[in-house]
Amino acid sequence: MEAGHYDLLVIGGGITGAGIALDAVLRGLKVAVVEMQDFASGTSSRSTKLVHGGLRYLKQFQVAMVAEVGKERDVVYENGPHVTTPEWMLLPLHKGGTFGKFTTSLALRVYDFLAGVKKSERRTMLSVNETLRKEPLIKTEGLKGGGYYVEYRTDDARLTIEVIKAAVANGADIVNYAKADELLYESDKVIGSKVKDMLSNKEYKITAHKVVNAAGPWVDEVRKKDYARNNKQLRLTKGVHLVFDQATFPLRQAVYFDTPDGRMVFAVPRDGKTYVGTTDTFFDQDIRNPKMLIADRDYIINAIHFMFPDVNVTKANVESSWAGVRPLIYEEGKDPSEISRKDEIWEAESGLITIAGGKLTGYRKMAEAVVDLVTKRLLNQNPKAAFEKSHTKTYPISGGEVGGSKGYPLFIEKKEKEALQYGFTLEEGQNLAKMYGSNVDQLFDYGKQYETSTVNLSRIVYAQLMYAIEQEMATKPVDFFIRRTGALFFAIEWVRTWKDEVISIMEKKLEWTEQQTKEYKAQLEKELADAVTPVD
Repeated sequence: MEAGHYDLLVIGGGITGAGIALDAVLRGLKVAVVEMQDFASGTSSRSTKLVHGGLRYLKQFQVAMVAEVGKERDVVYENGPHVTTPEWMLLPLHKGGTFGKFTTSLALRVYDFLAGVKKSERRTMLSVNETLRKEPLIKTEGLKGGGYYVEYRTDDARLTIEVIKAAVANGADIVNYAKADELLYESDKVIGSKVKDMLSNKEYKITAHKVVNAAGPWVDEVRKKDYARNNKQLRLTKGVHLVFDQATFPLRQAVYFDTPDGRMVFAVPRDGKTYVGTTDTFFDQDIRNPKMLIADRDYIINAIHFMFPDVNVTKANVESSWAGVRPLIYEEGKDPSEISRKDEIWEAESGLITIAGGKLTGYRKMAEAVVDLVTKRLLNQNPKAAFEKSHTKTYPISGGEVGGSKGYPLFIEKKEKEALQYGFTLEEGQNLAKMYGSNVDQLFDYGKQYETSTVNLSRIVYAQLMYAIEQEMATKPVDFFIRRTGALFFAIEWVRTWKDEVISIMEKKLEWTEQQTKEYKAQLEKELADAVTPVD
């Protein structure tokens, strides 16, 4: 990367930076991306894991945002059905709640219209009995019925990594654990960055015609390195989610519900678990390590008791949790839930382009807008250059070559049978195909390799680990257990079962130093502890 010269250097390897890289490289730009931690390790692995249109933003009259991100849900789904799936959402309506029956019917109809919802996924209004048939755990007191509409569930970290892999497959150079330490200038214009390899501590210079700051919660930290700053700034808010086993919280149906203080949160069933969130509080602590507080945990548990009175969950039932930071654009006098989730692009006098705010759902459109500006500036520098328009609307991400949503079920059926030839069970084959999409054949090959390996892992864990290391740049155990598999959130016992052998294999394969082994082990243990133990 140091030896080359790029059209575009992107600082930040979350979903926004990943989207920018893919859009730019498909238009013919030479692209580099640096991420100081692991890909998606900030906000992009700690969201509510929904590609949703933001129904509540209609109440704030953010109609344009709802229209844009609503339409994007289907685009994200069609380009990667293995990481995004439709999820019917129940909105229970109670006397005195946030949404009334008439306003909900109207809001959902407007939502369907704005979001261009396909006929089979349009909203229906439910009676009290129909609502309780969908989800018997909902409180009956004051229940007036419900709204039933579609959102989309996603694996946010895997979505990010699949977008990154698609960019790399098209020629982008992308690296994790590489920190943009200092911006480089020529005639007062940004022309790149000094980049520190966080694993070796070596420093490199990467140069580019244009530099984009897509560092999420660290956007202001990057801007502080630039001599030219405008008065815009971020206001960070924190969101916490709790995970329960379905035996404790047997939710049948995803629910978007009122809390006692008038906010709304999601409860979503996933892989034998139920997760609930999110909180929304201002945050000014260590961005790298947002923590679940006792107050966060208790807030969510109280919200569960409020809406699901027969669900007797306690703090002892919390299997796992995650806390994430949202980078929102500061608005004077507004509380966390009121601050707009819309994105903004700022261009400094130095030429540094910054993208901030926005939602996971709108990542592709945000990327398109950034690359439109980048190509415009590149044409100013070189009028003879030629760049295509954005291709990402219909471009499958890595793993997405499954024939779209229509072809996906047949693809899964075919692959789960094929898995038997490689020593996997039908269920394992189905799980791998659903998680990795059209990349599953590479996992099958690792399954074959397992025959000659001498590891103390199951075949499926071995295949996933080898794929994560060799194809997805997993460098540390936390990369594998959090971002590549999501297991620390949704299968924490699986992590406890396999962690020692995974560490041992990664240590040998990646040739860690003694100090690195000690550090990475401690980091994983800390993540395991933080997932279940709140701080005061």
